[in-house]
Amino acid sequence: MTPQNCRIAALQMVSGPRVADNLAAASCLADEAVAQGAQLLVLPEYFPIIGAADADRVRAREDFGHGPVQDWLARTAQRHGVWLFAGSLPLTASSPDKMKNSSLVFNPQGECVARYDKIHLFGFRKGDESYDEAAFIEAGETPVAVSTPFGRIALSICYDLRFPELYRSLAPVDLILVPAAFTETTGRAHWEILLRARAIENQCYLLAVGQGGRHESGRLTHGNSMIVDPWGEILDRKLKGPGVVIADLDHQRIAEVRESLPALAHRKL
Repeated sequence: MTPQNCRIAALQMVSGPRVADNLAAASCLADEAVAQGAQLLVLPEYFPIIGAADADRVRAREDFGHGPVQDWLARTAQRHGVWLFAGSLPLTASSPDKMKNSSLVFNPQGECVARYDKIHLFGFRKGDESYDEAAFIEAGETPVAVSTPFGRIALSICYDLRFPELYRSLAPVDLILVPAAFTETTGRAHWEILLRARAIENQCYLLAVGQGGRHESGRLTHGNSMIVDPWGEILDRKLKGPGVVIADLDHQRIAEVRESLPALAHRKL
């Protein structure tokens, strides 16, 4: 079946420590995106909760298939009749003191049709700023792409962006999703460069949706959510604050880029 063109939307947030408040904020953004004609909506990493400590997210984890966040996702997808990609939420891990950082996909009927557990765990230390996701997250193992009426979509989360082999293992795809909570330090240096590179080398659309601003805990995330086309052109973006980034996914554009520069066909490895 020939994939359909569609309007895709990134819902940039500045999530806080209260799940109910974050779901209410996400609902407003979803309403706004759908009013603009979006058929595919993507939420950022940790959209349900960003607290003062990593342990806050671990305590908020849900069993896969059950819980208030997953119930909200199912209702929202069904209510709007859209494909809804939950950037990431904390799910139960095998260890009682850890979580899975998981992206879930809901179809317009409100059914969860795919799950991706973040494979690459962020570690960073510079001056007083440090992160060690391996201390509280159980890594995933399997790359995931999901088939939709709009084409084949590769799932990833935040730090995965730095590992091009993940996307190559799934190629060819029509759209790459990168929900994130990039730090301001690393985002300012590398975010846009990496996003445009992943779109160019895979000759597909890329939607990156971030947490973007000063959180209640004091943490500053980079934001700069954007949609990039297969030639590396930025179609829409938002630097900071909650809001919607929106653009059209055009399969003719993908075909034109791949025909004029058949790099995917020239792969040797």
